[in-house]
Amino acid sequence: MIEPRMFYQLASWLSPGFPVGAYSHSNGLEWAVQQQLVSSRPTLTAWLEKLVANGGTRSDAVLLAHSHSAACACDQNRLLQLAELGSALHPSRERQLESVAQGAAFRRVASVAAPCSAFAMLEILQDDEIPYPVVVGAVAAGHGIPVFMTLTAFLHAVVSNLVSAAQRLISLGQTDAQLVIAQLSNPVITLAEWAASNCEGDPFHLIGSGTLMADLASLAHETQHTRLFRT
Repeated sequence: MIEPRMFYQLASWLSPGFPVGAYSHSNGLEWAVQQQLVSSRPTLTAWLEKLVANGGTRSDAVLLAHSHSAACACDQNRLLQLAELGSALHPSRERQLESVAQGAAFRRVASVAAPCSAFAMLEILQDDEIPYPVVVGAVAAGHGIPVFMTLTAFLHAVVSNLVSAAQRLISLGQTDAQLVIAQLSNPVITLAEWAASNCEGDPFHLIGSGTLMADLASLAHETQHTRLFRT
């Protein structure tokens, strides 16, 4: 049975108010807007759908699911291997920064606000070695929160943050922003179901990216002249 406490915890951890600094990252979206690859609600929706289905967001879901499984089994070695894999996956320095900066911030705040046994397995990792999906998955497991619920909340937070970034970059009103989030519900739930059912074995065989333009965007953003976001 899913306890109300679990909903409350996830809503707190993955809300815009939880201080992980997500608002300062755009995942390369800022460069895509500059190049007019994303300029409207339909183009933003299409961009995000591809990220969820075939891009870095899909890989993050795999890492979260496997980290949740490792933490449930109290397998510190596997958890540390997942953190190492997650840190090495990113196509650019900015994407790595985005993940580990949020991961370190999440660990720092959640270890005080929501302590659990999972933090002991992660304490050996430095701040630049702990990817965001790995620590979220481990902490959720430490609190007994089911992996599918965690994945859905995490992916919703990722999508919502990118939509919020788009609102500061293009002409996208509040209603259109909510329409984008609503249209992404099926891809998000599909990914969450798939990742939750594939959280054993070697994650390396499940991870991959088919979103070359998004990867190039994260590289090009490093030298973009005018920037609102860190990534």
